[in-house]
Amino acid sequence: MRELIEYIVRALVDYPQDIQITEVDGEKTVIFELRCNKKDVGKVIGKSGKTVGAIRTLLNTAATKEGRKAMLEVVD
Repeated sequence: MRELIEYIVRALVDYPQDIQITEVDGEKTVIFELRCNKKDVGKVIGKSGKTVGAIRTLLNTAATKEGRKAMLEVVD
C-alpha cells in the first residue's frame, strides 16, 4: 500500500525527492502520514480535497483486499 501512495503522489508533485511516508501499523488499521514539500501540499490535497479523497479511496480499496482499514494523513 505504501508503494501505491508513493507512485500516485510522485506523479502529482514537482519535488518527488521530498516525499516521506511514515507507516503507523495497528492491529486492524494502518495509518500513513505523508510529508512533502510545502509547495506541493496543495497539489496533493487538490480543490476541495478531491485529489486526496481519491487517493484515500484507492488506498481503502487496496486495504480491504487485505482485510484491513487504512488512513492517509497529509502532514504539513
